[in-house]
Amino acid sequence: MLTITDGAREKIVELIGKSPNPVQGLRVGAKSVSPLKVDYRMAFISGGQEDDVDQVIPFEGFDVYVDPESQAYVNEAVVDHVEGLTGSGFKIERPRSLPEGVDGDLVSRVQAVLEERINPSVAGHGGRVSLIDVKEKTVFLQLEGGCQGCGMADVTLKQGIEVMIKESCPEIEEIYDVTDHANGKNPYYQAPA
Repeated sequence: MLTITDGAREKIVELIGKSPNPVQGLRVGAKSVSPLKVDYRMAFISGGQEDDVDQVIPFEGFDVYVDPESQAYVNEAVVDHVEGLTGSGFKIERPRSLPEGVDGDLVSRVQAVLEERINPSVAGHGGRVSLIDVKEKTVFLQLEGGCQGCGMADVTLKQGIEVMIKESCPEIEEIYDVTDHANGKNPYYQAPA
């Protein structure tokens, strides 16, 4: 079942109250990018934008509408409202489940390097690195936030991320960045002084 934290629910109710247009509810959708990554989207909807096949989940102050293709991913998700250095916003996450044939230990070790060593480093630039998949001895990553479109992304990948992952997981032979850097909305790059 979809979970919405108290902070997120209060913020959603506040935003609905401030909306100049009548709000029917909140649509939450999901699209699987890989077996390890799901992209979520949220939007307020007005009357007539709901669909008969939507799953309707009642919450205090609003209803959530979920299309059939998104239901499996949304039902496991947690919606939270977070405050950070670069602003505030909604975050939707779900427990990660490993696809069949993927070694849980290797995936866990790569994920631990990302969460404990790499993401704290790139967070200072508004960036984040997500694990997309692990196939045999190859890791597929996506650079997000300030890392997406950054002129230094390749250097960061080859001299930082790749080195740290291979140190912790020597069986990894290749690491690929599957990011669409051309669509980076806010790339971080600080020119030398």
